[in-house]
Amino acid sequence: MHGDEREAVEVVNEAGGSQIVLLCEHASNHMPPAYGALGLDAAQTRCHIAWDIGAAALTRLLARRLDAPAFLGTYSRLLIDLNRPPGSDGSIPARSEDIDIPGNTGIDAAERERRARTIFMPYHDRVVAHLDHRKRLGRPTRILTIHSFTPVFLGVKRPWHAGVLHGEANGFAFAILQGLRADPGLHVEANVPYAVSRADDYAIPVHGDDRGLPAALIEIRQDLLGTEAAQQAWSVRLASILAELAETIP
Repeated sequence: MHGDEREAVEVVNEAGGSQIVLLCEHASNHMPPAYGALGLDAAQTRCHIAWDIGAAALTRLLARRLDAPAFLGTYSRLLIDLNRPPGSDGSIPARSEDIDIPGNTGIDAAERERRARTIFMPYHDRVVAHLDHRKRLGRPTRILTIHSFTPVFLGVKRPWHAGVLHGEANGFAFAILQGLRADPGLHVEANVPYAVSRADDYAIPVHGDDRGLPAALIEIRQDLLGTEAAQQAWSVRLASILAELAETIP
């Protein structure tokens, strides 16, 4: 990757005993120096267009609390988005929200292939290898992907504290949703701030639906993950719900 030796995936607690497998595709805003931050300034590389703020910390905390394996992306979503099908409009965006990405404008097929080969495929190949291994062992598996979203998108305020998204299988997602709704202080809905689709999403359709595995994606509003205390609180809340589900769902 232009001299950057970073692995494309950070694997945490792979031998964990939980039924839950955690994915965090937008865990990092890292870009190799050779990419010149894709022409963005420092503030832009720290905002949501480059990564999901707070998602990585929450994923690591959940991995520990649940004794769950976790797979985190180690490069910025702006180089190539691990949760978008390669070749889709959102895979290597020339514009994200209302910000142009100069370093992604007019790139050729060879560069697109390079990013897919060095970032996208190594991440997902590692997830596939883990899921295949669990299948051989006959281990129950439920996939949960961890994301965060902005309080305001293109000038429109988003009122939800969290959203729980799903693909073809909705039972696991609805169980999480009901667990979160037990807290009357939370405004949580299904399929917000967007809905999962095969055209625009990757992990849920490919690792979940195509394998017949229960899979859900949780989106938490960024301002609710801005501190270590907030991340700890969400990890406690989600771990409690998920641990209870593991006892009631075979």
